[in-house]
Amino acid sequence: MHRPNLLKIVPALAVCLALFFSASVSARTLVAANDPWPPFVDPDAPNQGIATEIVRTALATQGYELQWEVMPWQRAILGVRDANYDLLIGAWYTDERAEYLHYSQPYVDNNVKFIKRIDDPFEFTGLESLNNKHVGTVLGYGYPEEFDQAQNFWHIPAVNLITNIRKLVGNRLDLTLEDEIVARDLISAINPEFLDRIAFTDASLSTNSLHIAVGKAHPDGEAIIAAFNRGLAEIRASGELARILAQVLPD
Repeated sequence: MHRPNLLKIVPALAVCLALFFSASVSARTLVAANDPWPPFVDPDAPNQGIATEIVRTALATQGYELQWEVMPWQRAILGVRDANYDLLIGAWYTDERAEYLHYSQPYVDNNVKFIKRIDDPFEFTGLESLNNKHVGTVLGYGYPEEFDQAQNFWHIPAVNLITNIRKLVGNRLDLTLEDEIVARDLISAINPEFLDRIAFTDASLSTNSLHIAVGKAHPDGEAIIAAFNRGLAEIRASGELARILAQVLPD
């Protein structure tokens, strides 16, 4: 009976183990920056929000791990722009941002609607319908260029949506705006009593696709985007993407 030569097998086994552990150690951790934006990006949810779950799942197929640091949106986008963080979990595309950010393929759409007081008959029919309105916006958010540049109404910036909602119900704003799913989730969590005092317009200002984004200053920016796009294609084909989205976007 032929016996294996242990002197040859042991070194070979050691090399294989070394390669295995080297690959495990080199699996890269990416640090994301984002503000809380439930239910898409939510530090208090078990999956940290469906956008976070999608991004983490897609990147995991390519050997990446994802960590997330919570911060105001303006700080997050500037930090990613300057490559102090690896990526934004969820960002809308704008031409201005595209000058300093690489964008992935989109993975979900957001419908941005105006929010009004419950007794306000206002309906959005175009920018002209905003004449002389005081409209609450969020610093750093990517609104359509024509909305940002319009001068027939007042743009009143704040650091987050809930500040604008409180101003709205306090009659210090006429309108604010946000993705309806996001707004309902956030208000339910922080000021649920306001849900009976606000309403959403039927028409959307815009439908915005959600992407990950990496700063063009990042040395591995294009590689990270390419890896996410490959992973996104994999989880879409496997049905995992549809399963995650069904948590807030049921059929």
